Amino acid sequence: MLELIPITAGIGTEVRGIDVTGYISDQDFERIYRAWIDTTILLIRGQEMTPAEQVEFSRRFGRVVTYTRSQFNADDHPEILVLSNLTRDGKPIGSAYSGRVWHSDGAYLAAPPAGSMLYAREVPPVGGDTWYGNMYAAYDALPDQVKDRIADLRVIISRVQSRPYNYPDRPPPTAKEREEWADVAHPIVKVHDVSGRKALYVGGNVPWRIEGMSEDESRPLITFLQEFATMPRFTYRHRWQAGDIVLWDNRSAMHRATPYDDVNHRRLMHRTTLAAAG
Repeated sequence: MLELIPITAGIGTEVRGIDVTGYISDQDFERIYRAWIDTTILLIRGQEMTPAEQVEFSRRFGRVVTYTRSQFNADDHPEILVLSNLTRDGKPIGSAYSGRVWHSDGAYLAAPPAGSMLYAREVPPVGGDTWYGNMYAAYDALPDQVKDRIADLRVIISRVQSRPYNYPDRPPPTAKEREEWADVAHPIVKVHDVSGRKALYVGGNVPWRIEGMSEDESRPLITFLQEFATMPRFTYRHRWQAGDIVLWDNRSAMHRATPYDDVNHRRLMHRTTLAAAG
């Protein structure tokens, strides 16, 4: 029997009583989908699914797309991004780590993806957790004067400028990357295209600059919003177990990864991505 259980008072829903590879009625799926939209993340534990089944289940939530790091796509299933420290023939089969600062996936795109689904196939005994933050709740809790101040502001996201911040161990962007990675502007307050609710959009490829302001003028406001949005009452730290599925809504949630011992322990995660609406 389908059960929907709040993960915390502030974020997320755990879905119990389903097998994602089996039959899920339209009525039950509508309840699951609504919980995702309303609470920003879904957790489903104890699942066994093949890559093909993950792609099929993901498609119930929207169109599945590939938009990053194609060299780490799963064999025969390019819709799946492999996140792993494992190697094959001396070469990595996936990205060993990513996203260790608060961010929304694809923030550097003009149309960021609507959601991401991560499935844990192998996990280390400790570490490799993922933090999630509810940006609906963060926006709702802002003082009215701050809401008024940010209502019409937009942030400039620079993938080039943020590279050394997000990935200090990677080389600087190449000339070709600098040419291709154009700055993108997004509203600080995003209106969700399904729920109609307002959410903060303040994580990711930082440092950011507010449109019409210098970096020095922008920094205090951006820093305040980012620190406010990740207060404990808005966040949840997920400690992965093999067989876990977490689906998060990029339109209303931020997330970040935590380190693990990638020398002595194995980690294998499969991610699918849902396209922006429209």
